[in-house]
Amino acid sequence: MTTPADFSPAIANQFYLARQPILNRSQRLVAYELLFRHADAESAHVTDDATATASVIAHASELGMEQVVGDQMAFVNVDEVGLMSDFIHFLPTDKVILEILETVHATPDVLARVQELKEQGFRFALDDVIHHSEDVQKFQPMADVIKVDIHDMSRADLDALALSLKSSPQKLLAEKVETIEEYQHCMDLGFEYFQGYYFARPVILSGKKIEPSQLAILHLLNLLNTDADQQEIERSVKHDALITLNLLRLVNTPAVGARFRINSVSHALIVLGRRQLQRWLQILLYVKTGPRQEFDSPLLLMATTRGKMMELMMERLHPGQRTGADIGFTVGIMSLMNTLFSVPMEEILDSVNVIDDVRAALLYRRGEYGDMLSLIEHVERAGDSGEMADLLANLEMEPADLFEVQVAAYDWVNEYRTGLH
Repeated sequence: MTTPADFSPAIANQFYLARQPILNRSQRLVAYELLFRHADAESAHVTDDATATASVIAHASELGMEQVVGDQMAFVNVDEVGLMSDFIHFLPTDKVILEILETVHATPDVLARVQELKEQGFRFALDDVIHHSEDVQKFQPMADVIKVDIHDMSRADLDALALSLKSSPQKLLAEKVETIEEYQHCMDLGFEYFQGYYFARPVILSGKKIEPSQLAILHLLNLLNTDADQQEIERSVKHDALITLNLLRLVNTPAVGARFRINSVSHALIVLGRRQLQRWLQILLYVKTGPRQEFDSPLLLMATTRGKMMELMMERLHPGQRTGADIGFTVGIMSLMNTLFSVPMEEILDSVNVIDDVRAALLYRRGEYGDMLSLIEHVERAGDSGEMADLLANLEMEPADLFEVQVAAYDWVNEYRTGLH
């Protein structure tokens, strides 16, 4: 049997991973689509379909799906070569939904192969559906999910397509949803799942103020940034019952590793340490309060992943410079706070004491931190490979370095969530 390792290592080193969230109607994360892209605009011509498909499956299988997607499912694109190949069996059937690309035609051989794989436990989605074509009709009975590309569709065409598919047993997924208005319209049409970055786009509300609980956290972050004494930090924590409760809950989780139960704020602060306290407060801003704390909101996961990636990039580029790595984490996690608070980034930065490098990165994507943030945003959207190559060159990073940082960040975020649940 052909194995995923049979493709060229040189080609493998040119890939990076784009992991795009898929949300349900409750805005909870249920899956990721994994997109493997060439980071070098010059390299695309060196691969044939078989090699490119093998490299995608190799990356997905060798990483271990749990490391990349945690508890969620992974949607993995497959063309006809991938469907007909032996090495597709290296993908775990319990973690993967195979996404049949729109370029695949429903020939008798392909239909027979899809049916065979379905009987072996694989699940399928149809990708980029824009009309009820003959191929779609033939694949539909074997599909579990139908992905509708809403990007270039008129509202009338989308309404008609959704109506024609609504009575089918397949779940409908709207992809390339970029605005809240598009999301709401697809909700009204009965779509079950949504893919796109509407949830991460800031919707600035006129006159909106940051909530008192969030202001309390920002005040604590200011105390840490100005190196306030321990007693002042302890007093500030104790003034907010929610922060106190969450702090004690945190330090008594396996993630922190305390050997016995901690019941006092002063002891909790000592055990956690200032660096971890700062990181935890930054993350806590994204956590919705209520009877059940939500540590799996897509905005929280995106912000923490950005933060960890920037920290790891700084460690790689400037070994031993702990302060720079911590600032990188701060830039990454703050980059979505305008979306979180629905207020302009300038207003947020006026509430927090940050250095000029952080301000330049968050407002204008300038400086080394700004370059890193631009790179991560480009990766999230699986952007143009030529621009990706330029962004990597600016940071003197290779695609393999980026890939390693990504996987390490995903793993850390998954571990952190597990410890907090």
